[in-house]
Amino acid sequence: MSEKDTGASRRDFLRLSAVSAPAAVAAATLGGQAAAQETAAEDDGRIKDTAHTRAYFDSARF
Repeated sequence: MSEKDTGASRRDFLRLSAVSAPAAVAAATLGGQAAAQETAAEDDGRIKDTAHTRAYFDSARF
């Protein structure tokens, strides 16, 4: 390799990926819990009347 190589080395990349992977998992987990808590607070036990539920009921008719 040349001495003027200014790009990140493979070792730097592996260090960064080893640190960022657990952080990404933690962020995804915490974000999912917050979204679940918001929907649980709004949930009154009934099926919401949306286009998706209407399409399902239309397809379930005999």
